[in-house]
Amino acid sequence: MFAVRFERFGSPEVLALGTAPEPHPGPRQVRIAVRAAGVSPVDLGLRAGSSPASRSLSLPHIPGVDAAGVIDEIGDEVTGHAVGDEVFGAVDVARLGGASAQYAVLDFLARKPHGMTWAEAGAAGTGIETATRALDLLDIQDGMTLLVDGAAGGVGSMVVQLAVARGARVIGTARPQSHGFVRELGGEPVDYGPGLPARIRALTAAPVDRALDVAGAGSLSELTDLAGTAHHVVTLADFGAPAHGVRLSLGRLGGQADGVHGLAPAAALADRGRFRVPVRDVYPAHQAARAHEAAAQPPRRGKIVVDLTRIR
Repeated sequence: MFAVRFERFGSPEVLALGTAPEPHPGPRQVRIAVRAAGVSPVDLGLRAGSSPASRSLSLPHIPGVDAAGVIDEIGDEVTGHAVGDEVFGAVDVARLGGASAQYAVLDFLARKPHGMTWAEAGAAGTGIETATRALDLLDIQDGMTLLVDGAAGGVGSMVVQLAVARGARVIGTARPQSHGFVRELGGEPVDYGPGLPARIRALTAAPVDRALDVAGAGSLSELTDLAGTAHHVVTLADFGAPAHGVRLSLGRLGGQADGVHGLAPAAALADRGRFRVPVRDVYPAHQAARAHEAAAQPPRRGKIVVDLTRIR
């Protein structure tokens, strides 16, 4: 099969379109003919060799943990899916990749919503699950006010929509050029950066019930001030969280007792027009290096996607 791959660590230019052995599904897995694969931060770190997990890779390596496509093989113990189904989802991140190829094995999946494009579906998996886990940790419920620091990014934009669907009021930080985007998602935008408590208190006299740090920009003290206690704050990006008493959610898919449960509900919301996956740009497979380069550049508003149906 053809696959995007790299044989050494480095800048995006190490990525090239080549060949690789076809994978086959094991128990509780399906194989898809991939239509689109998202580019995630984990992919960038692994390719660059800057992630501690890079040491676990066998080169050449196929990047990508998110994908969408058509099921063409089904492993044992799979129920509710059939060959020919259009699905989206992710590989278990313990496998560290494999999605940016002609065929990929998915560990977690759901039916692709009819109104969702292949590019949107290909970028959705880990972002949806990461957002869902964070909202569950915060116990977001109807009537709460949630502050999201970093609301315009790939995961932040999903958090905003999923929290609004739960009935929460969402205030989201973003740069001024992204304020309109946050409003489109159902959030109330405020400027990103230091001095956040004063801006929030100028916006509303209502208390902030919970706060989520997606940006990892050193805002944990301010978020704790606004939420009243560190127990009401979760971060996805600041590994100094324990020093602040804040919980850190890594958002891993796989190896967790509570399983993966966010994909199907998000798909149902998308069917009702209440959830979408913002996509910033789509690149053909032979331009995967450009896709990785774009994913590392601001503004990180929406996801970067590799189209695996376009190899020329």
